[in-house]
Amino acid sequence: METSLYLPVKAFLEGLGYTVKGEVGHCDLVGLRDDDPTVVVIGELKMTFNLELILQGVDRMSVGDEIWLAAKLSARGKGRESDPRYRNLCRRLGFGLLGVDIAGRVEVLISPAAPLPRKDPRRRSRLVDEHKRRRGDPSAGGGTRKPVMTAYRQQALACAAAMTSAPQRPRDLKQLYPDAQKILHRNVYGWFERSGRGVYALTEAGRLAAAGWCAELAASPGSH
Repeated sequence: METSLYLPVKAFLEGLGYTVKGEVGHCDLVGLRDDDPTVVVIGELKMTFNLELILQGVDRMSVGDEIWLAAKLSARGKGRESDPRYRNLCRRLGFGLLGVDIAGRVEVLISPAAPLPRKDPRRRSRLVDEHKRRRGDPSAGGGTRKPVMTAYRQQALACAAAMTSAPQRPRDLKQLYPDAQKILHRNVYGWFERSGRGVYALTEAGRLAAAGWCAELAASPGSH
C-alpha cells in the first residue's frame, strides 16, 4: 500500500527542512517551511511509477512550490523509473522523482527544478490553513480506507471528549475549541443533540467516537 512509502518520504522531506503531514487537502503529503512567504511542498505516492502518478502531480501544480512524486523501486531496476521518456516528462514538468527501495531507503531520481505555472491562491490558502490547524500528523499519506483526520474532525472529537461527563454550552467550549459553535450546530457527524436551550449533549454515536479518540490519544499521545 502507498502508506508504506509515507514515512520514508516524510523523513526525506523533513531532512530538507519541511514540517510534513499526511492527507492534507487530498494530497498524500504536504510539507511547509517557515519562510516568508510560506514554501509549500507536495508529495504524491504510488506503488509503481505510472501515468496516474504524473496526472496527480499535474493537478497539484497550482498549489505547490515543489512537487515530488514517489513510488517503490522495481526489484530489477526495469520499471518506469528507468525509462528515459518517463524521467524526461517529469523533468519537463518540474517534478522531483523519488524511488523507495524495499528497505525504505529513498533515492532521488530527479530534483524539482523547472518553473511551475501560476498558483491558485484560494486553493493554496486552504491547503496551508488545514496543515497549520491540524494537531500533529494523524493520517499517513496514501491511505484510503478510513476517514482523514482533518482539523475540523479533530475539533469535533475534542468537543465530544469534553462533553463525556456532562452536557455543555458552545460558549463554554469556545475558548479551547474556536469552532465549537459551528461544530455543535451543524452536527456533521451526528455526535451531538440539544438537551436544553443552548445546551448540547452527546448522542450514543458521539460517546463511541469520543471513547475511541481518547483511546487513540492514550496509545499515541503525540499524533493527534
